[in-house]
Amino acid sequence: MVRGLGSLLESTPELRLHSQHASIAEWMMNSSAERTDVLIIDKSLGAQMVLETLGRMPAERRPAVIIWGVSLNESEALRFLQAGCRGILRKGADLDSVLACIRTVASGGSWMQDSVFREQIVTEVHPRSELTPREQQVLELVEQGFKNREIAGELGIRPGTVKIHLKHIFEKTGIRGRHGLALTGLRQKGVLPALVS
Repeated sequence: MVRGLGSLLESTPELRLHSQHASIAEWMMNSSAERTDVLIIDKSLGAQMVLETLGRMPAERRPAVIIWGVSLNESEALRFLQAGCRGILRKGADLDSVLACIRTVASGGSWMQDSVFREQIVTEVHPRSELTPREQQVLELVEQGFKNREIAGELGIRPGTVKIHLKHIFEKTGIRGRHGLALTGLRQKGVLPALVS
């Protein structure tokens, strides 16, 4: 797989495969780590390990990270994005998509395949000003990846009250599901682009 990626990048004058490593720890110990612009991480290393690694990388020296995986569900993809990943790519993606992802991420943008997400995200949402201050707080914590129990602890309310606030937020925004809320929030803040196929 790495050889195939290296061959693909040979045909692009502005991109090249700098190094390959068996683990993220091996890459971090390598002297080339600080010169890495784009880091492609294979999700098969383990979602939890990838998340922990992203959390340990200093933001000022972090390369743009692309998560590449055979099976990526929307919950995992959202957690990767919230942890600072800039690209989500399935291993079965066509060559044009692979290059588009790498180029977009290398130039400072974000890129993902819409096939990762089962639900269509409603693009025309009601303005946030219709939400109460408490609903806005709940929404912001959902966007950061907090679970209901964590939101309750953070705001000093009961988990059941969080569910009621979420129900009202879904009704007011027209978005279904917490993943939809989080993704829409990330798009509205400019962290994510519109979905691409």
